[in-house]
Amino acid sequence: MLDQIIPIVRQAGGIVLSARDIAAHTHDKGSPSDLVTEYDLAVERFLKEKLPPLVPGSVFFGEEEAERDDPSRGWAFIVDPIDGTTNFVRGLRQSAVSVALAKDGAVEYGVVYDPYKNELFSARRGGGAFLNGQPIRVSERPLAEGIFIMGTAIYNREYLEPTLRMTAALFRRSCDFRRLGAAALDLCNIACGRAEVFFEYSLCPWDYAAASLLVTEAGGEICTMEEKPLPVTERCGIWASGKTNRGILTELRRAGL
Repeated sequence: MLDQIIPIVRQAGGIVLSARDIAAHTHDKGSPSDLVTEYDLAVERFLKEKLPPLVPGSVFFGEEEAERDDPSRGWAFIVDPIDGTTNFVRGLRQSAVSVALAKDGAVEYGVVYDPYKNELFSARRGGGAFLNGQPIRVSERPLAEGIFIMGTAIYNREYLEPTLRMTAALFRRSCDFRRLGAAALDLCNIACGRAEVFFEYSLCPWDYAAASLLVTEAGGEICTMEEKPLPVTERCGIWASGKTNRGILTELRRAGL
């Protein structure tokens, strides 16, 4: 199945790279921080045309869909056409196409493609995780010797204070941190060992579905901020790390964070 999904995702990345005069093709979805471009819509239309025929009877659960099918029953493609749209609009070149294929709510295949760096991350449940065909593993470096990546839950400003408290607590335990603006790629950076911990208090399934499988297949752990399994139907907070640093979340929650 991956060998069928990957060429389609690469073609979708080509649409991203073809973008010109992006600002003129951008509008917000009710908030200046929640943007959509004509390229998001074009990539989603392309993927909706190409992916479901690979699995007859499957449904399509995309970020830009006005009406979404239920991804928790049967086979479902869970898609973010351009993860990191604000980066895309502002020319920061830190965005990706993210595609997961789930069965009965469990992600079985995941592909995340960064067309700017030509980095394609892929995973199959039980089959390991890969970057451009080469196996990847999470870092087991202690956070005291490493870095973390955080997200700011910009669509849910009620998480501002918890986010700042968690950032401060982790900064005291680490060398440094990053805020990169594309959750799927943030999780891929955990999967390939570029950073030790990722957290964000509010993400949608299309943000994390594909990359969550990459983390676990690379030997890492991923859960909600309440330390529960990830849903595929609703927004939640995310923690991802190697096993070495998984206990930090438990410690911080016990301390009241």
